Amino acid sequence: MRAALALAARGLGRVAPNPAVGCVLVRPDSMAGEAEGEGVVIGRGWTQAGGRPHAETEALRRAGASARGATAYVSLEPCAHHGKTPPCAEALVAAGIARAVIAVEDPDPRVAGRGIERLRAAGIEVEVGLCRELAAELNAGFFLRLRDGRPLVTLKLATTLDGRIATREGDSRWITGEAARARVQALRARHDAVMVGSGTALADDPELTCRLPGHAGPPPVRIVLDRRLRLPVGSRLVQSVAMGPVWVVTETGADPSRKRALAERGVEVIELPAGGKNADIGAALRLLGERGLTRVLVEGGGEIATALLRARLADRVVWFRAPSVIGADGRPATGDLGVDRLDQAPVLISDGIESVGADLLETFRQAT
Repeated sequence: MRAALALAARGLGRVAPNPAVGCVLVRPDSMAGEAEGEGVVIGRGWTQAGGRPHAETEALRRAGASARGATAYVSLEPCAHHGKTPPCAEALVAAGIARAVIAVEDPDPRVAGRGIERLRAAGIEVEVGLCRELAAELNAGFFLRLRDGRPLVTLKLATTLDGRIATREGDSRWITGEAARARVQALRARHDAVMVGSGTALADDPELTCRLPGHAGPPPVRIVLDRRLRLPVGSRLVQSVAMGPVWVVTETGADPSRKRALAERGVEVIELPAGGKNADIGAALRLLGERGLTRVLVEGGGEIATALLRARLADRVVWFRAPSVIGADGRPATGDLGVDRLDQAPVLISDGIESVGADLLETFRQAT
């Protein structure tokens, strides 16, 4: 099952709005039965870019006739509905597998236990729950979109030890080192989209492309939250639209000439209802969920980080800390969170800490 999960992870950032699934087909070898932990892998598969073909279909294709009598280890319940492809549960039944080990049920209402029921109805032995927590974490974005209508949000911060993202003059290149920046490219590759606020887009003029060596997947959608449509048509984001989609999320009533200028250059302008000084970050995320995104990496700056933390919408936090100190006159990673008492502070649960070059990387998840 861990092999199936590793295969599934290959689909992260490539398969939205579908889940990332892995499947390993195993037959007992001639010397020892599978019950003793021995067996021969006869097929492996994972959800392909764009969500098709599915993992089970790929594994069965590789196994061919050898799949009859095999055990299928699948990281998510096989689908049971007819979509662009036939149901994977039906494909497993038709292939004649004898046993299915499934990590976690699929909460999609079109599946939700029906895949397991179909397998059992065909006389296939089914076991559910092996590596459940790992499987649920891998597809947390898919599950969250089904449950709450929004993607999983990973907030990335790169600061000094005293939590500063830039000097008082705005100089921020580079706070962290080359190894940390390379890790960020790997993060981009595993998310459907990379999002920044208009302040970061104007100050840094980023391109936000995935420059991970060897990365051949679809480019992440590049998103700017830009309430006043300030993104210049000459920005690197607009000028590089041919390298991957660029979405600008703004409020209803934004300057029509600005919208037209961006749209003429291939940028998709998405309007939200006006929300006062601070547009509703939750509404923006729900809109992204409606468009099929399951995993969004937010790279700054302080205003958008503050909005996410205040609204308890930073599901995961990836915090790079450089071994330097700027001081109180530097620009902080977050603004006013409205915390008067300690019990009002956002609480994050540590998921680990490691050295990345000269920098420190801490990962957290939002407490529930």
